[in-house]
Parts: sequence; C-alpha cells; structure tokens
Amino acid sequence: MFLLQPRFLLPVAATFAFLGLAFYVVSDGTSAVDSALVMLFRDPANPSVPIGPAWFREMMRDLTALGSFIGLGIATVIAALTLRLCGHRPLAIGLVVNVLAATGTSTLLKLAFGRERPGIVEHAALTFTASFPSGHAFLSAVVLLGIAGFVGIASRRADIARLCLWIAWALMIAIGVSRIYLGVHWPSDVLGGWCLGVAWSGLALFLIGRFAARRETKIAQAAAARGEPVI
Repeated sequence: MFLLQPRFLLPVAATFAFLGLAFYVVSDGTSAVDSALVMLFRDPANPSVPIGPAWFREMMRDLTALGSFIGLGIATVIAALTLRLCGHRPLAIGLVVNVLAATGTSTLLKLAFGRERPGIVEHAALTFTASFPSGHAFLSAVVLLGIAGFVGIASRRADIARLCLWIAWALMIAIGVSRIYLGVHWPSDVLGGWCLGVAWSGLALFLIGRFAARRETKIAQAAAARGEPVI
C-alpha cells in the first residue's frame, strides 16, 4: 500500500517533526539541550575554539561552503543542464523551479521566526540571516535529494537511484553538522532544516516526477507515431 511506503511515511513524519520544532522555537527559544549540544563541539578549556586540529576546522569550513548559495547553485545548474542534454527537459525545469521556490521559502521563514544565532560561542563562519531553520540544512536537503531523485527517475535504474540517495544523505548530514560545529546554528535549527527539506523534497519529487513521466510518455508516443526512434 502506497501510504505505508517509506517514500510517503518519511516526508509525513518530517513534516510533523518540523512543526514540533517550530513550536519549540516559538515557545521556548533556546533550551539547555541546544546549548549543551553546541558546547560538545567546543574546547572545554577555551569555548571560543572548536574541538579538533586546525586542518579539521578548515575541513568543516569547506563542508559548510558546499551548502552555500554558490555551492548548491552550481550543483543545481550542472544537474539541470545534464538532465536537459539527456533529453529530460521537464525534470531539468522542475529542478530549477523547485530550488528557487525553496530558496524564497527559506528566506521568508527566517524572517518570520527571527531566531537569534547562538551567542554562547564565537562564530567560526560569517552569518547574515536569522537562525531558524538552517538554510544550509534545508536547501542542501532540497537540492541534493532533488538531484538524486530526478537522476533516479531519469536513469530508470534502482542501483543508480540508491547510490545518489546515499551520497545526498551523507552530504546533507555533513553540511548540517558543520553548521553546529562552527557555532553558527543551534542543533534544533539544523534538525528543523533537515526535516523541512525532506518533507519538501518528498512532495516535489512526487509532483514533478509524475508530471515529467506523463510528459515524457506523451513525447515518446508522438515520436513513435511519426516513426521516429524512441530512446
């Protein structure tokens, strides 16, 4: 039954989790749990310094850059162009529209919640917007899970779809953790971003995937009726 499948249950569970976190942020602001988790990534002798050697801190900055507007924007453009050149125009357009809509939504949500960034530690990266939900966590989930899903649809191969999804999950988790490590987000910000991104991606893949499948079926049928080869 479709309603019991993970691809349906996971986005639904993520939606309720995000709503719960949003209520927590509005009602409580910052709890001891959030603060304690942030401090786990700090040197007890000097909380202004993240744990680990200098090369590790630099690696975390590189990871967090993957979830920036530039990093995710480049990934979106490359994926969209690849899908278009491979003949999947609806998926390419759907990917771009999906990412642009998510970017606008992220900005609006930050303005609506207006949560302050963590002030208990020194930030190891620059910040310009409010804290909840984490834009890096939300948009990396939307972009990476979207690309993985659309590539899976386009390839029509379960092994490729699984590989892309595993890579997407690994990257989005690493990007989110880097935000906490650098002290620029509360853990609940990142968790909220992940939950919203998973819910958003599930809905986008369902809607855009169905539209693209119908569109490509019509194109294939029209080509077959004209006697043209169907790839």
